[in-house]
Amino acid sequence: MPFAPPRFLLDVHLGALARRLRLVGVDTAYSNDLDDDTLVAMANEQRRALLTQDRRLLHRRALEAGAFVHGQDPDEQLRDVLDRFAPPLAPWSRCTACNGRLAPVAKEAVDHLLEPGTRATYDVFARCRACGRVYWPGAHHTRLAEIVRTAQTVVAAAE
Repeated sequence: MPFAPPRFLLDVHLGALARRLRLVGVDTAYSNDLDDDTLVAMANEQRRALLTQDRRLLHRRALEAGAFVHGQDPDEQLRDVLDRFAPPLAPWSRCTACNGRLAPVAKEAVDHLLEPGTRATYDVFARCRACGRVYWPGAHHTRLAEIVRTAQTVVAAAE
């Protein structure tokens, strides 16, 4: 991998993988509206490896670093990328929506943004420094924690 630590740019077809990589703290750029020329230029300028399932895109001479993502299921794809690149993980540190950094935030600071049920049920929150999205360990936390545990196991085995 020419860039250390590994940073990625994902093409339009890998949005679910992008969210999973961000969940485990891997710096992952993604937009669902970039053409191939823009993807190549952005990957090179930002020193990111372009991840795709489009082999033609990977054959472009101008692309400095790229890799084919194996698997159709996002969980399989995550295992593939983590096994091959073993990036350092920092779970729960990135916004799954925009890749910004998350910071702990007092409940009082986000109280006005919460639904009544969330306000009454949860006390621990984080907020994206880039887009302002608020996170808490909600109903889907068990599933997300399992993704994180699996990722940590895969990376530990790959190192």
